Amino acid sequence: MILHVDMDAFYASVEQHDRPELAGLPLIVGGTSGRGVVAAASYEVRKFGVRSAMPIRRALALCPQAVCVRPRMARYAEVSAQIFSIFHEYTPLVQGLSLDEAFLDVTASRVLKGDAVDIACDIKTKIRARTGLGASVGVAPNKLVAKIASDLDKPDGLTVVTADRIHAVLDPLPVKRIPGLGRKKGEAVVAAGFTTIGALRLGTERGLRPVFGDDWQSWQRRAAGIDDRPVIPEHDDKSMSAEHTFADDLADFGRLTAEVARLGDKVAARLRAKGLDAGCVTLKIRRHDFRTFTRQTKLVPATRESRVLVECAQGLLTTWLRTNPRAKLRLLGVGASDLIETVQADLFSATSSVANQKLDATVDAIKRKFGADALARANVIGAERATTTTTLVQPPPRGNARRK
Repeated sequence: MILHVDMDAFYASVEQHDRPELAGLPLIVGGTSGRGVVAAASYEVRKFGVRSAMPIRRALALCPQAVCVRPRMARYAEVSAQIFSIFHEYTPLVQGLSLDEAFLDVTASRVLKGDAVDIACDIKTKIRARTGLGASVGVAPNKLVAKIASDLDKPDGLTVVTADRIHAVLDPLPVKRIPGLGRKKGEAVVAAGFTTIGALRLGTERGLRPVFGDDWQSWQRRAAGIDDRPVIPEHDDKSMSAEHTFADDLADFGRLTAEVARLGDKVAARLRAKGLDAGCVTLKIRRHDFRTFTRQTKLVPATRESRVLVECAQGLLTTWLRTNPRAKLRLLGVGASDLIETVQADLFSATSSVANQKLDATVDAIKRKFGADALARANVIGAERATTTTTLVQPPPRGNARRK
């Protein structure tokens, strides 16, 4: 049996747990000005129609009384690590989809841990006890049905779909509930008359081929709840990135380099929190006219040192600005990729590297104790605060906008 565990409004729930004064309030995690996007929405604000990936301006128009807070990705990664450690108490077959979502294959765990439903209940209880957060779980014979099931009774739900009930549960559901269908494709499917999963399951080739082409049988199998994909343990992040969308288009070189430093520091801190080194750093630049550019450079050796990542990212920015003088920028992003597990420090590491690592360890300790805003670079302190959209990317891509 497969479990799909999906945390309820994860980022927002972490904020409400850590700051009790936010409990019960319509809360948006994301940008704090009109040009950002919603990274997460509490259930209180969803009642007004606010959803993840919605522009902040639109969200505040729907719910003017909403409280907006900036994302704290290092904190979310910390809580996520606690949650995933619970998963591994039950099975080594854990496939993480994002910080707050995973598949678990508990087929071989039932002798020692009880049946799948008992395991799901235990996991929910432990998550609540250790983190104070709620999780919704779908239990089913395969990944596809388990994922659909976890979304049927949110928040704090537990939905079990046995093999003999797959059609009874799936058939009445809106066809857009099928994972991976997408908004545009979903609209096309509905327009073709397949409004429910059952209608798609019972469709004919004549009706399905114009919508899905040669993949029509594959989508019909999904509608029938057929999925033979295994749970594949995936422990390594593919990349990490942080982005800032500026409240006003920015051209000042000092401000831009300060923002790159702040972004680089965030990414480096997350690398250290996950025990990873980066072999490549990427700079993302979006101009005022929405043209987007990326530049990257290799890091040899791979590193998680803040100073190295920041200097490389700033160097990429400086080089780009030489050929784009006075460009007004709407967004900057710093990413780290080619990630590997951190190995024990070389006894003969360069003195500068050892010093960097000691400084990073001290900064991390201070921020863990006093909060992420306890320290900042001198050139960042004077910089005007920007609207923030922060993403952490893992396989499959974590930026997917999903209903939670």
